[in-house]
Amino acid sequence: MDESSKQHEVGKLNNIPAKRGKVERFDTGYERNGTSNVLLSFEPLTGKRYIDVSERRTRLDWAKHIQKLVEEHYPTAKKILLVCDNLNIHTGASLYELLPPKEAKRIVDRLEFHYTPKHGSWLNMAEIELSHLSRQCLDRRLRDIVEVKKEVAAWLEDRNKDAHVIDWRFTIEDARIKLKKLYPTIGKINETL
Repeated sequence: MDESSKQHEVGKLNNIPAKRGKVERFDTGYERNGTSNVLLSFEPLTGKRYIDVSERRTRLDWAKHIQKLVEEHYPTAKKILLVCDNLNIHTGASLYELLPPKEAKRIVDRLEFHYTPKHGSWLNMAEIELSHLSRQCLDRRLRDIVEVKKEVAAWLEDRNKDAHVIDWRFTIEDARIKLKKLYPTIGKINETL
């Protein structure tokens, strides 16, 4: 899972619609109109995505997304492997801020957290999906959270209908070569002891 923000923009002038032989014209000037936070969870083997759009990026917003993921999307799953980056809100503690302790523990016990390396966000497949979302859906001016939710819902329905999966080709051997600076070798461990 991962998240991204989308700035809302209101154009200062009205667009001039396209006419036969002429493209739509618009002024590049705009006024900021707030932001939205897009939380995306992605199941790479089935091509399913789940998205929530919130007004802010807080622990509670993240916890609500995870609660929904566990209780609504995977109610019968015994364990959910959650790959995410090291953002300070991506912890079980966020669920304890949202829910009573018994409920939070029930959800946390069904999660297995896996954090991407500090400079390895590209290992998070949800970030790849957010890139697709940004380029295919959020790459234009949207005036408010209502428009963002509408556009994201349409994109999500289309993307899930087609069940776009990621053909992940990064192997353990590739990881050992690419990430070797992040992990100590046996010789280095003995030197530090």
